[in-house]
Amino acid sequence: MKKMLFLLATVLFSIAASAEDGHDLWLRYSEVNKAQVTTNKQSPTINIAKDEMKRYWKGAKVQLVVSENGPKDGAFSIKGNMNSVTIEAGTDIGVLYGVYDLLRTQGIGQKIQDLSKFSAPAFGIRLLNHWDNLDGSIERGYAGTSIFWNTQSGNSSIPEGIKGRIIQYARANASLGINGTVLNNVNASPKMLTAEYLDTVKVYADILRPYGIKVYLSINFASPMALGETKTADPLDKDVAAWWKAKAKEIYALIPDFGGFLVKANSEGQPGPGDYKRSHADGANMLADALQPYGGIVMWRCFVYGANHKGEDRVKQAVSEFKPLDGKFRPNVILQTKNGPLDFQPREPYSPIFDQIKETPNMVELQITQEYLGQSRHLVYLATMWKEFFSFVSPESLVGIAGVANIGDDRDWCGHHFSQANWYAFGRLAWNPQLSAEGIAEEWLCQTFSQNSQFVKEMTTVMMESREACVDYMMPLGLHHIFKFDHHYGPEPDGFKAEYPIEWCPVYYHKADAEGVGFDRSSKGTNATAQYREPYCSLYDNLNTCPEEYLLWFHHVPWTYKMKSGRTLWQELNMHYNHGVEKVKEHRATWNMLWMHVDKQRYEEVSERLNHQVFNAQEWRDTCLRYFSTFSGQRIEQ
Repeated sequence: MKKMLFLLATVLFSIAASAEDGHDLWLRYSEVNKAQVTTNKQSPTINIAKDEMKRYWKGAKVQLVVSENGPKDGAFSIKGNMNSVTIEAGTDIGVLYGVYDLLRTQGIGQKIQDLSKFSAPAFGIRLLNHWDNLDGSIERGYAGTSIFWNTQSGNSSIPEGIKGRIIQYARANASLGINGTVLNNVNASPKMLTAEYLDTVKVYADILRPYGIKVYLSINFASPMALGETKTADPLDKDVAAWWKAKAKEIYALIPDFGGFLVKANSEGQPGPGDYKRSHADGANMLADALQPYGGIVMWRCFVYGANHKGEDRVKQAVSEFKPLDGKFRPNVILQTKNGPLDFQPREPYSPIFDQIKETPNMVELQITQEYLGQSRHLVYLATMWKEFFSFVSPESLVGIAGVANIGDDRDWCGHHFSQANWYAFGRLAWNPQLSAEGIAEEWLCQTFSQNSQFVKEMTTVMMESREACVDYMMPLGLHHIFKFDHHYGPEPDGFKAEYPIEWCPVYYHKADAEGVGFDRSSKGTNATAQYREPYCSLYDNLNTCPEEYLLWFHHVPWTYKMKSGRTLWQELNMHYNHGVEKVKEHRATWNMLWMHVDKQRYEEVSERLNHQVFNAQEWRDTCLRYFSTFSGQRIEQ
């Protein structure tokens, strides 16, 4: 009997679905070629919209209308039902966004009689930042090499296979309303601005344009000097300013709708205006003046710490650097700031820059690639983290949103099938940050795996719990940055290297001693709490009112401190670490139970990743608790 059941399970497994490699992402539409589609305009974008509806829409009649009275800036309206539906917008790309909205509704299996709706993006700028290098490597990339660059990069003759991949990339982004892409690493090579590479950028811009995607470039601030064309990179030097103006003219002659520059300056060894005792405003404004005649923007990153702030708490340094400059930037300069004040940790409080910068446009930088959250080996759904950020920072206060991409040339794009959900969730929240993390997870599961109600319910729960589980097994209660050096994968709470800046060493952040653990950022410590608006300034400053999820971020807490649960801090740490491990085991068991709803290849690949995640979670728990027990003097609790 057991043998028969085994054989039956094997047969059922083999026919559940044909093997899939994840390459189709959430766009696994079945071709029906049924709809009659009419348009009142012809253009490359409208032709794409028409083709998508004709091939995949299961309804009867479709009208695509570009109207002077239609909604602008990518917004669209939909009226009608499956028998007859009209998509109207004031722009071609708005029509295409409406098409993808309808196909999403169909793809998640919603049976809606009246399809009528109006939709508009919350942010005008919705970007992916690719940290791709010109040799094809990707900084913090976990899904293969770059889809844009390789060792043969730098010429406009791009193989057809690569062009096809870029079209697929464009289609996926357009389906989410993402309207820009930064093609290269913020740690930029000066060669990016040479003619051979700009010719390649033009080819990509031409491919992406019909999908509503502008190209942007990260630039090395010292490019003119590094390329041997000026003697300095001083932003107040007239020859330097002239070089950048000529370079902007050259770029816009190739790419008339070029978006602008992203700049990492005077940070982690990158050159910048500070090298010449100039301010960030001096540097940004010089570039902004070069781009302004063409409508380009400068996105100036606020991820700055180190040389000018010796001895100052690292999480305070961005505000110290930029608050005095608020209001001194050109109108086409935007400050781009990470969601937290440190560096994409599993949990951080929001960055106080969003409280302090009032007269300069702000945009938020989120990290889709999971540098500090298990990379592409762990199932960690990030929409819950991003929703947490938006609970503190109003979307209305931002002009844009950027996500550090997790895309590479792996067949499944992202290295882990569930990492695709973070690309998807970023795009959906970039369009509408009011959407729920749970609703986005359900959408993605239905389109990517199965519409089976049990599968969607169970795996939505897994996704919604996954980030909190990760925080628990890595760094609960406000612990942060206790990763292994350089690659940031795995725990190293005892990490200290004298040759490294102290701000890169884990011991700098947890400050464990015989008395307790945690970084005192209260008014009795570094006073980082003073950078926050009320009520958070007072809330975080008081040990008794500080939310426990940020406790060790803001306070050095005795091991015997009584938590809200009645447990001591040491007992609470033990509980969280163990809880994180058990949750990952539960998630693995849930996935194993749902095998019949998933094709064999993706089932096995996700299973392998979950097994690895359980092993890693146990390693995190055991390493951290063993280390901290040497200070607490108490036994490790199971």
